[in-house]
Amino acid sequence: MKIISWNVNGIRAVHKKDLFVPFVEKYKPDLLCLQETKAQEYQSEVDLPEYEEYWNSAERKGYSGTAIFTKEKPLSILLGLPEKITKKYDWNENGYGDPNTEGRVTTLEYNDFYIVTVYTPNAKDDLSRLSLRHKQWDPAFLAYVKELDKKKPVIFCGDLNVAHTEDDLARPKDNIGKKGFTNEEREGIQKMIDENFVDTFRIFTKGNGYYTWWSHFANARERNIGWRIDYIFVSKRLEGKVKKALIHKDVFGSDHCPVELDISI
Repeated sequence: MKIISWNVNGIRAVHKKDLFVPFVEKYKPDLLCLQETKAQEYQSEVDLPEYEEYWNSAERKGYSGTAIFTKEKPLSILLGLPEKITKKYDWNENGYGDPNTEGRVTTLEYNDFYIVTVYTPNAKDDLSRLSLRHKQWDPAFLAYVKELDKKKPVIFCGDLNVAHTEDDLARPKDNIGKKGFTNEEREGIQKMIDENFVDTFRIFTKGNGYYTWWSHFANARERNIGWRIDYIFVSKRLEGKVKKALIHKDVFGSDHCPVELDISI
């Protein structure tokens, strides 16, 4: 099974560049997990007849949103985080409100696993959402995937808006304490690993120079001055089934590139 995750930074924009459908036709994922779709399903002009589409769009138009395109119909579809988890956290503490209004989580259930696509809120340049990340979002999302994992193995993927270690960004010393590389955000990733979820890319590839997002400024992508903030994690008991984990740095259309997992499941 081939799973690809991609923050498309607006599905209508990448489709208008005539890059989205050719990408799907070339790589032929069984599951395509998208983040930052920035559209309602009815606004998308993408035509992929081989795929069923499951969308979770933000209430705010042209913002956030996730979707999963799949060749196999799922047993069930879950949109957002369940109320029994969200109600444990005081989302209003940071003026955030209902965490499910931004369409940031889509989950499909299959016979042998769950697949989750997530678009984690970023901390913002002024770190005004850092407390939200640290106290509400990251613990709630981890609680959610742990709850799923009690039933069957989990694969979760997406733009987690954080570089985990110094190897995951080109200029770590310049970015310590800034959004995407604060101790609090990095701790969120580490807690996932401590709870027996595996960063699949790091099974095969160590060291730096491997990035999934680049700023639009100063030719950052051409110079590979980037960040690895897009991940595919699996439950520990699936680790032995992982065959490949790749970054498709040469796929354009967004400021992020796609990441891939090949797994026998």
